[in-house]
This record gives sequence, C-alpha cells and structure tokens, in this order.
Amino acid sequence: MKYVILRDDDCNATTPPSLLETLYRPFLDRGMPVHLAAIPEVRTDIIAPHGEVEGFVLGDARGKAETHPIGENQALLDYLRKEPGYRVLQHGLRHEFVDGHCEFDRHDAHDLSFRLDRGLALFAEAGLPRASTFVAPQDRLSRAAVREITSRFPILSTGWMNRDRLPHRWWGPYLYEQKVRHRSAFRLGPTAYFTHPGCILSYHRDPSTILPAIQAEVERRDVMVIVSHHWEYFAHGKENRPLMDALWETGDWLAGRKDIQVTHFDEVAAQLDSVVPFR
Repeated sequence: MKYVILRDDDCNATTPPSLLETLYRPFLDRGMPVHLAAIPEVRTDIIAPHGEVEGFVLGDARGKAETHPIGENQALLDYLRKEPGYRVLQHGLRHEFVDGHCEFDRHDAHDLSFRLDRGLALFAEAGLPRASTFVAPQDRLSRAAVREITSRFPILSTGWMNRDRLPHRWWGPYLYEQKVRHRSAFRLGPTAYFTHPGCILSYHRDPSTILPAIQAEVERRDVMVIVSHHWEYFAHGKENRPLMDALWETGDWLAGRKDIQVTHFDEVAAQLDSVVPFR
C-alpha cells in the first residue's frame, strides 16, 4: 500500500472559506482528508520575492502593516468545525521574513521558541485542536528551529531534510533512512519527518504536466505529500481553471487506485519504526 497525504499551505485570518470549499469538496466527499497548514497570526504586509504582497493575504488588510490572529476569521473557524475532513497544522507564526531570513531559517532559539508557543496559544484561543504537525514557511529550517520544533511537535513536514539541520547524534540514523532505506517519511527517535518533492500543484507549472509529475512521484515513493496553495487557484482575483482541473484530475486518479490510501500524517507516523541514534 502506498500512502498519499494532501497538504494545503497558507490558510490564515484573511482566507475566505469559500476558496477551500470550491477546491477541496470533491476530496472531502470521497473521504479524503485535507491538511491545512494554517498561519496562526498572519502578517499582512509581507512582500514576496517577486515584489508584491504575498498572494495568501486577501481582503481589506492586504498590504497593511498589521498582524491578524486566525481567531478573527469566525467564518473560517465555523467552516472547519463543521467539516471533519480537514486537519489543521501549524504553519510558522506570521509567515514573515526576519532580517532577510525566512521565519524559521534562523538561529535565535529564544525567538523561535516564542513564535512556536505563541502559535500554539493562538490556535487554542481560536478553539482549534493542538496541531501535531508543524510546517515551516517556505519549508526553510535551521538546526535551532528543528530542535525547538521537535520538542513541541511529534511530526515535522518539510520539503527536504539534510543532516546539517539535525543534531549530530541523528546524522547516522538520518543517512541510514535516506541512503539505505530511501524513505521519504521516517522516524528519528520521537519525531516523524515527512519530506516532499516540492510543490507540483502550482501556477508556476504547465497544468498539463502536473498529473503526470504527481503520478511519477507517487510511484517512486512510499509516502507522498502533495502540496498545494489554495490562493494560487484564485491569484489576482481570477479563477485558474486549468490549475483547478489538474487538482481535481489528481483526486480522480487517486480515487481510482485501490493500492493508494489518502490518509493523515498521524496515521502514517504511527506506523513508522524508530531508528535510535548510532553510538
């Protein structure tokens, strides 16, 4: 059996639930869970590398030097409570750049701890369940961030891992999992790590190439995390129908494969065997 996990990034206090409903209703109706990597306290004036405000900031707050906790979006919270097919993950704190660095690609342990704990507190204040999985903005992580994250979350989902992000005592087990077992999901001690091949479902790609690329990655991996960004389907206020079709075609293909289970991070994590540090 192969496992597929659906992960949508950047849900926040400015996200209309109608966007999620439009995209993911076909998956939810099939019993396929969708994980939402939600920003606990979005900063609404973040400038993306292309020079514009980040596409996930929507509505009247867009471009203003403000932060908004996810608890302000009552419509979103009500929607999530009514739909058990969603699982909420913690996605950084503000999804901002700090001194030119991605939020969690930094080495200030005190600040990293503050951001993690504030995010957990804001989820609790909003009535959201404590997230078991953490996703760093841009999937960028420092070793200090990995240490702080894994002391609070049993699961870390990221684009890639390398040994320089890990404490020295885990270098041997990590290399064993990656180079010998060729695992895309693995457990090092108490923490389950899930890697993915990048965002294939993206408006940066030719939509006609998306499903074949996803199929190829699913076939070569034991666990495949498919990453999507809901706002890309509605960028600049317009529906990107070819990209939507690629998403829904992916759902159709997954539904037709009896050897593939679309499941939760927690379910797969529970099946991973632990590799202890080499001494």
